[in-house]
Amino acid sequence: MPGLLLLTAALLSSWAQLPAEASSWWSLAMNPVQRPEMFIIGAQPVCSQLPGLSPGQRKLCQLYQEHMAYIGEGAKTGIKECQYQFRQRRWNCSTVDNTSVFGRVMQIGSRETAFTYAVSAAGVVNAISRACREGELSTCGCSRTARPKDLPRDWLWGGCGDNVEYGYRFAKEFVDAREREKNFAKGSEEQGRVLMNLQNNEAGRRAVYKMADVACKCHGVSGSCSLKTCWLQLAEFRKVGDQLKEKYDSAAAVRISRRGKLELVNSRFNPPTPEDLVYVDPSPDYCLRNETTGSLGTQGRLCNKTSEGMDGCELMCCGRGYDQFKSVQVERCHCKFHWCCFVKCKKCTEVIDQYVCK
Repeated sequence: MPGLLLLTAALLSSWAQLPAEASSWWSLAMNPVQRPEMFIIGAQPVCSQLPGLSPGQRKLCQLYQEHMAYIGEGAKTGIKECQYQFRQRRWNCSTVDNTSVFGRVMQIGSRETAFTYAVSAAGVVNAISRACREGELSTCGCSRTARPKDLPRDWLWGGCGDNVEYGYRFAKEFVDAREREKNFAKGSEEQGRVLMNLQNNEAGRRAVYKMADVACKCHGVSGSCSLKTCWLQLAEFRKVGDQLKEKYDSAAAVRISRRGKLELVNSRFNPPTPEDLVYVDPSPDYCLRNETTGSLGTQGRLCNKTSEGMDGCELMCCGRGYDQFKSVQVERCHCKFHWCCFVKCKKCTEVIDQYVCK
């Protein structure tokens, strides 16, 4: 018990020394970036107006202005996926109304931070790859991936595929720029956090890259499928999020060594691959609102009275109990198809019990 108290005191002390929340490129998701054709002649250059960019990212912005709107879209995709994956957890990937996007909670090198870095980097690969295919960017086009060796001979390879190679390279250059321009002492905690961020960024990018697969379309008389055209296509981003959530559940606890390398806290486990998530700090419990750690707490969150999982009232409310209230739910019902051609439905109301954490 004394050991636990000492550990808790040490954690609170380290969290109390967290810097104020820093602005981040994630803020591009919160304010849509104008596309180049919408710039006003004589107005301030767009890159000087965008919040959250590091010096290196600002230079890339100046070179690739037309990419910025898609980086914003990628960040938004990543944030939405994060909120979906953690919708039933104490920490639900909530955003705050400033340029840090997630608040001070990202200053802790936790599992949740690891997932957020990974899924947002993945979102950028996804958005840029698709923008290339759609002809929105002047520096890239359709995928040039070589024909898969196992593709049947009589199938054509050459539809316009998602350019995941370009998306991966550009996302690596842009997202990692913030970390690579930092210069901390070898073996310091700050260097450990930089290496953690770079590892998780890479894991997110690789998830998109490796999950891209061959898609085909049939041609022929009356859909006979006598001929197929195939191309490289990104996986649905939900599948990427699901895989990264699995990586979150199996994330490795690491620390910085004197040589300036990340090493496992517990050497009995297998070392992480470039596709795995890593973290350097234990997670706060996220039960109570805490200005120091940035936790928003779970007061007022909906919970499931019958579940024994993380969304259940016992775990979600951290033992504080919950309040019950009734709400009216309106749904379409008794739908009928009428010739021709529409569907007519009635509206049904149902009173349901809901529960919120105290």
